[in-house]
Amino acid sequence: MPDDVVVRAVRLSDAEEITDLINLPGYRAGTLRPPFTSIDAVRKRMESPSPSALNLVVELDGRIVANGGMNRFEGRRQHAASLGMGVHDDFTGRGLGTFLMAAMVDAADDWLDIKRLELTVYTDNAVAIRLYEKFGFEKEGLLRAFGYRAGEYVDAFTMARLRA
Repeated sequence: MPDDVVVRAVRLSDAEEITDLINLPGYRAGTLRPPFTSIDAVRKRMESPSPSALNLVVELDGRIVANGGMNRFEGRRQHAASLGMGVHDDFTGRGLGTFLMAAMVDAADDWLDIKRLELTVYTDNAVAIRLYEKFGFEKEGLLRAFGYRAGEYVDAFTMARLRA
């Protein structure tokens, strides 16, 4: 990892930068987030995370340019976790998503004993799909009319990665 890139745990003091990040149109287009998320909503969510969650940011030269999270399931699904992530609109294509995904996969495999990682991704998000496939995720199903984005329903793939 280059010296100017840092992957670290989220801090409460990151709320404003994360709010700015998740409100970017390109970032938001790849998520289920509605527009105009408030800093208060972000801060509230950050103040009471799930005890089994791992929430990370990627900093480039001290600026938050990506974030992601992993939430472990409970009970008979405690061997599995769901992932979500996004990269700043102005910083896509620079490998920052790769650093973030590598950190989450490493935590799942080498520290948390998570066998199954799963996620959903819009079918038109070819860049994200390639990233996920690079880390061993495979398409498991098609979710029709999964989300509503820009005035229309869009499909998504459900993808998963099983640790050998």
